[in-house]
Amino acid sequence: MMKFAWDNYKNFAWGKNELRPLTRTGHIGNMFGGLRGASIVDSLDTLYIMGLLDEYNDAKEWVQSSLDLNSNGEASLFEVNIRYVGGLLSAYYLTGEEIFKRKVLDLGEKLLPAFNTPTGIPRGVINLGSGTSWSWGWASAGSSILAEFGTLHLEFVHLSELSNNPVYTEKVMNIRKLLNKIEKPHGLYPNFLSPVSGNWVQHHVSIGGLGDSFYEYLIKSYLMSDKTDEDAKKMYYGALEAIEANLVQKSPGGLTYMAEWRGGILDHKMGHLACFSGGMVGIGADDGAPEKRQHYLDLAAEITHTCHESYSRSATKLGPEAFRFDGGAEATATRLSDRYYILRPEVIESYMYMWRLTHDPKYREWGWEAVEALEQHCRVEAGFSGIRDVYAQTVSHDNMQQSFFLSETLKYLYLLFSDDDLLSLEDWVFNTEAHPLPVIHKSCMEEGGGLRLDSL
Repeated sequence: MMKFAWDNYKNFAWGKNELRPLTRTGHIGNMFGGLRGASIVDSLDTLYIMGLLDEYNDAKEWVQSSLDLNSNGEASLFEVNIRYVGGLLSAYYLTGEEIFKRKVLDLGEKLLPAFNTPTGIPRGVINLGSGTSWSWGWASAGSSILAEFGTLHLEFVHLSELSNNPVYTEKVMNIRKLLNKIEKPHGLYPNFLSPVSGNWVQHHVSIGGLGDSFYEYLIKSYLMSDKTDEDAKKMYYGALEAIEANLVQKSPGGLTYMAEWRGGILDHKMGHLACFSGGMVGIGADDGAPEKRQHYLDLAAEITHTCHESYSRSATKLGPEAFRFDGGAEATATRLSDRYYILRPEVIESYMYMWRLTHDPKYREWGWEAVEALEQHCRVEAGFSGIRDVYAQTVSHDNMQQSFFLSETLKYLYLLFSDDDLLSLEDWVFNTEAHPLPVIHKSCMEEGGGLRLDSL
């Protein structure tokens, strides 16, 4: 699947950000400013760990000769960080190739001006050329978004490690300081925060879009620090307790889900994006109070089961963008606008973690169901495409092979069916785009980067 997706990208969209497989053209989009080659940078580590070394070498050569960081365009700080910074860091740590280190340190520097705000909370959009930054037009009252400014920590700590420049770590620690200081409604973190005043702008809380990877980066910061970052651990378990107390619900049919919270009123829907949380709760199960370990593993399994139900209750056996638990509906999309599937990885991500944690064969069975559904409904003549309605017997394709399909969906499937020591969870954490970053083993500091990297 990876080779097919990659070969078609290479044939029809080389150097563009994504492939449009139906029209066999490239797509640039406006998420990455003037940066190009998102699918290439996102695929480097997947190609390498799958042993597709000719393809990896083509990708590396493109990065060397054609990845131009001197762009003038509106780039999402978040997307550039998780895809480009994450992808280059991971490629460097896996291969030791200096070109990736050079490029990523150059790019990291270009992101720093986004933090020039009264609070140090970065704005969401940055011009990589001029360094000017601003907030998304759609974000209420010029606010920054929790999932965006909260999903920088892993990459920025590694930028500090590689550059021996503490500024990156300082920037993300400053964000954390502000979040620790500010009053949180019921212990929850709303999705919108003003980078000017440092106050919440709205009381909308979601474990799906707008909030999701903030929580993931708390537990992963702790794990990546070789379990020395006590502050991240405390914040994660505090947030998880508030989520359990306020958002975790059980449906009449016995499905556990995470509702959204709008100023105290629950919205009984769960986004596909929120389905990463089964894996997240699972990897954090060991490090809370020992007596709660089984409780967290059970919660992780229940959420993952619910997300699997959202797949198995559709005609295509692929899950919708969002599914609801009201008006008699359970784990199904009731709105037309929620019925699409854009090759997202989050459900498969939770299968992979739950397999590694429990070795219950059902997770591999569920993963294989997803493989068959992807092959049947999303594979087209020249690549893979998202679909517009998971409940339709005859699918309509959206003509987009997302870069995260190569970076995340296929990588998590590959790892689900690989041995546990391939990118072992003891030695690696995955950023939210599935780029593996090494645990910083304090006990085995070496000169230079200070990392102990176990070979793949």
